Amino acid sequence: MVAIGLTIFIGFSSLCYLLHRKGKAKATALLLFNQTTNRAKRRKMDKKMSEEVQLYSFESLAIATNNFSLGNKLGEGGFGPVYKGKLPDGQEVAIKRLSTSSGQGLLEFKNEILLIAKLQHTKLVRLLGYCTQGEERILVYEYMHNKSLDFFLFDTNKKEQINWGTRFRIIEGVAQGLLYLHKYSRLTVVHRDLKASNILLDSDMNPKISDFGMARIFGQQESEANTKRIVGTHGYMSPEYALRGIVSTKTDVFSFGVLLLEIVSGKKNNSCYDSEHPLNLIGLAWELWREERALELIDATLIESCSRDEVMRCIHVGLLCVQDYAKDRPSMSTVVSMLTNESRQPPPPPERPGFFIERGDQQAQISEEVERYSINGLSISELKAR
Repeated sequence: MVAIGLTIFIGFSSLCYLLHRKGKAKATALLLFNQTTNRAKRRKMDKKMSEEVQLYSFESLAIATNNFSLGNKLGEGGFGPVYKGKLPDGQEVAIKRLSTSSGQGLLEFKNEILLIAKLQHTKLVRLLGYCTQGEERILVYEYMHNKSLDFFLFDTNKKEQINWGTRFRIIEGVAQGLLYLHKYSRLTVVHRDLKASNILLDSDMNPKISDFGMARIFGQQESEANTKRIVGTHGYMSPEYALRGIVSTKTDVFSFGVLLLEIVSGKKNNSCYDSEHPLNLIGLAWELWREERALELIDATLIESCSRDEVMRCIHVGLLCVQDYAKDRPSMSTVVSMLTNESRQPPPPPERPGFFIERGDQQAQISEEVERYSINGLSISELKAR
């Protein structure tokens, strides 16, 4: 009886051992298969990237920027510093060196490059190439000689260099760039961080939208999405995005409305105006519009060069873009039609806009809520391909 029990025990143990070995072998085979598949995917991605944009060595970019010297530094965002560089053929470029703290992995970085490379429009800054060497993650863009819009717009000594004709051209150019992203590109793209510092200016002061690190890509059947990661810049985020994480093309429309009012006025939205009552720029524009004094919003340096009809049209469109509810904001195609005066129907009158500071506890509370949910600066990408 003991012998039978022992035999059964040994048999069962042997079976378990064989099954364990078989399971281990299967797991090893599966691991090897996955590693082989991942390597194949990486090779395919690298091949596709080499076809889309140029791969630069770290050494060549270090030489181009004088070893990333302070003298070549153009600025710095949440992703890391940007340097001016000069390639061996004499071409000037902007080189963005991502900081190791950005949290972006190699796969996400390469995905982003492939997505950005597909965006081709005269009003978007062009990606020329990249570098992935060791821990380095570097993007190489075309160089824009006149820096960013905020460099002129919010500087009392430089704002006179951009007269009304230039500002209106910038407004139209940014609108065309956004319309392409929302409607005409191969991907439906929501920028999510449209602001004056992300509008770069070429040697002729033509605008180009930059910094797609936070862009959200939508599928063909998608019109909006929900995210728990709220990224963007305080003062430019729409109410539904800042408070509930709802992203759509109307998120960019709100930001464009803020930018439009800033270009007209030369004022920042996240500052307070009016000595008697705390008003941000949206609140100031609304109060002046409601009191039929909208032209008082205009930057004093533009009085001589502006077209009053164009200014009024821009303020009107700006207020429509910053409406509280996304459904009440126009699409970018409608915005372009209104700005170019091609729309057959007169624009509807704006209602009270969203997210402005005025007297009263309710608006102060909303302002605090925005601050709590917003991030003043840049963050890593959140991309979803079509």
